[in-house]
Amino acid sequence: MGFPDLINPKQTIVIALGDPAGIGMEVVLKALGSNALPHTIEPILVGCRSSLDAVYQRLRSTTSAPLADPAQLTIDDQPLQKAVLSGAPSIEGGAAGFRWLTRAVTLLQHSQARALVTAPIAKHLWHAAGHRYPGQTERLAELAGSDHSSMLFTAMSPYSTWRLNTLLATTHIPLGAVARTLTPELVRHKLNVLLDFCRRFNPHPHLVVSGLNPHAGEAGQLGTEEMTWLTPLIESWRVQHPEIRLDGPLPPDTCWLSAAQAWNQPNQSGPDGFLALYHDQGLIPVKLMAFDAAVNTTLELPFLRTSPDHGTGFDIATKGIARPDSMIAAIQAAWELS
Repeated sequence: MGFPDLINPKQTIVIALGDPAGIGMEVVLKALGSNALPHTIEPILVGCRSSLDAVYQRLRSTTSAPLADPAQLTIDDQPLQKAVLSGAPSIEGGAAGFRWLTRAVTLLQHSQARALVTAPIAKHLWHAAGHRYPGQTERLAELAGSDHSSMLFTAMSPYSTWRLNTLLATTHIPLGAVARTLTPELVRHKLNVLLDFCRRFNPHPHLVVSGLNPHAGEAGQLGTEEMTWLTPLIESWRVQHPEIRLDGPLPPDTCWLSAAQAWNQPNQSGPDGFLALYHDQGLIPVKLMAFDAAVNTTLELPFLRTSPDHGTGFDIATKGIARPDSMIAAIQAAWELS
C-alpha cells in the first residue's frame, strides 16, 4: 500500500489510533477538535476510517465537546480485518493496534514527518495476538533499529512554567527483576539521557536520583544497593559533571516532595529532572500530580514519540466521557519537543 502525499511533512504529526475498542479514537477526535492545539499542526491518523466515522457519529449524540470531523482529516486507512466493538476487548483489537503502530512508524519514516503520537493499547491483547512486547516503547525501538530507548514522563505545571520530568531507569518488568536489572552502567546511561533532555530547557539543570530501597537503604540496614554501588556511581557522575547539581540517592518516599511543591504553587520551580529506578516508583507521584497533563515521551529513537499517560479505558469507551486533556498534552508536547 502506498503512502499519502504530505504537503508539509515538517508540520505533520502522525497519530496511531491505538486499540479500536478503547477510547483512543474518542480522545483524538476531541483533542483535534479543541482550540488548545496550534492551528499549524497537520495531523495524519493511522487506523480504520470506518471505525473512526462510527465513533464520530456516536459522539455527536453523546457529548457536547467539540469534535474534529473525520471527513476533514487526513487518514491513512488501515481497515479492520474483523469487526471490533467499542468497549469489548478482543484479540483482533490488539492485532489492529499493533498493525497500526507499525504502519505509523513506516509512514513517519517515509514522509519525514515531525513526530509520532500513539493512542493507548492493551499489552495483554498484543500478547494474545502473538506480539509479545512489554509495550509500545519496545516495539518502537525495534522498528527504529535502536538498541536503546528511554521512557520519560513530562508535564507542565498549570500554575507556572515549571516542567515536571521523570525518567524511568527500568520500565515494564516485574518488581522482582528490578534489583538485578539495575546496574551502574544502566543508571549512568539513564542519567546522561535525562541530562540531555533537561538541557532543552536549562543548560545547567538540577537532577535528582531516587534510592531503590526504603530510606535509601538506611546505611545498609534496609538494602545494600545504595551503599555498594549507587552512591559511588552518583559521586563519580558528579565529578564528571561539575556544572550540574545532582542530588541523591534520596529516600523514595520523599524524593518527589520538591516536585509536589513546585507543581502546586504559582511561580514556584523545582528540580529539572528526576530519575526513578522502577516503573511505579516514578509513575505514582507523576500520576498523583499530573494525571491529565503528563505525557509519556520515548527518547533515544530517531524520531520523537509521545503518548497520553492513561490506558485504553475499555470500561468507558461507549459513554463519550473520556477526557482529552492528556491526548492534547501529548500532541502539544510532540509539536514543541520535536
